[in-house]
Amino acid sequence: MNIIEQLQALGLVAQLSANEELVNHLGSSIRTVYCGFDPTADSLHIGNLVPLLALRRFQLAGHRPLLLVGGATGMIGDPGGRDSERELQSAEVVERQLARIRSQASQFLDFECGETSAVVVNNADWTRNLSVIDYLRDIGKHFSVNAMIQKESVRRRIEDVSQGISYTEFSYMILQSYDFVVLNRDYDCTIQMGGSDQWGNMTAGIDLVRRMESKQAYAITYPLVTKSDGTKFGKSSGGAIWLNPEMTSPFSFYQFWINTADSDVMNYLRIFTFLAGNEIGVLAASHESDPGRRAAQVALAQAMTRHVHGESGLEAAERITGALFSNSLGELSEDDLGQLAQDGMPSSTVSDGASLIDVLVSSGLALTPKGEVTAGQARKLIQGNSVSVNGEKQVDVDLTLTTEGALFGRFFVIQKGKKNHHLLVLGR
Repeated sequence: MNIIEQLQALGLVAQLSANEELVNHLGSSIRTVYCGFDPTADSLHIGNLVPLLALRRFQLAGHRPLLLVGGATGMIGDPGGRDSERELQSAEVVERQLARIRSQASQFLDFECGETSAVVVNNADWTRNLSVIDYLRDIGKHFSVNAMIQKESVRRRIEDVSQGISYTEFSYMILQSYDFVVLNRDYDCTIQMGGSDQWGNMTAGIDLVRRMESKQAYAITYPLVTKSDGTKFGKSSGGAIWLNPEMTSPFSFYQFWINTADSDVMNYLRIFTFLAGNEIGVLAASHESDPGRRAAQVALAQAMTRHVHGESGLEAAERITGALFSNSLGELSEDDLGQLAQDGMPSSTVSDGASLIDVLVSSGLALTPKGEVTAGQARKLIQGNSVSVNGEKQVDVDLTLTTEGALFGRFFVIQKGKKNHHLLVLGR
């Protein structure tokens, strides 16, 4: 299959411009394909994996991926997919985010493989010295306001009279289109890839390339990935799942994937991993015959954690998972417990000498069937042999938690039953 057929087979194509022409274009030479990423946080998140891995597939097919980081457009904000104005960020914040995105991109794209080596560019490089007059005269004249307000992302905001749209965000389409012109001129980039909500901006870019450079350009969009229940992909109860281990620990990252719903897991294996078709077939058969074994979820979690956090990150995530499941917390290192304190489980800080009963109440573990949290319920749980501290059952209602009994002098893992954990960190 050619690269377009591969992407279609994986469900990664929503819209194509000039389908047959594009296939022939890609088959005739090495082509440069770009996708833009606006620096809106200090890390990429798992939603960004869809375009990053798609760029990787283009690279494996013999083409050059170009990752455009929006140092300029990121200071304005894309109105697409939003109901309100994006908060504008300072140049210093954007520059810090840019550096981290560049570093993370190197985990997915090969920057040293000859003609198809990946390239990272920053659109601030060609916009920071662009004067208002040049912007209006040389670029803006090619855009019809009548056509711009018909674009779905703009029209929706205009129709919402309570929000509206500022000229700042209205101009985003023009700047993104100009990016395509510059990349076409300086890097011979002829293909832009993005989410399906970007189709209007991308077709505007194709038109601007034709008007300013007299060349043919193309666009490919991928569908916005959602869960089978229709909810947004990439979120957990704690928020976004980040690629930066300081923002989402490898353990929590692993847990996100291993908790994938049965109805989603095979689709995610196809989209997010590079497992061969026969490997996915074996996992599909195993999943169908014994979904409780969760072989597909384990394979997905292992592949993604290894890809983003390396073997050491995967080993730590599996070690923590196994220790919690088997209640063998003594096997955990101080770094492992630090991951849990970061975002792996509910946690809190208490003073040295706190009573176990007070901890069960303050953590919410002492929950009665009526939905109340009481000291009486805490005492009942302890006396009923339902509470473990650092892997050992506790029946002493007068137990206090001190540094002497803490793991590494500062950690306590409180467990109620088999599945309810709470991590305590003794304050210093």
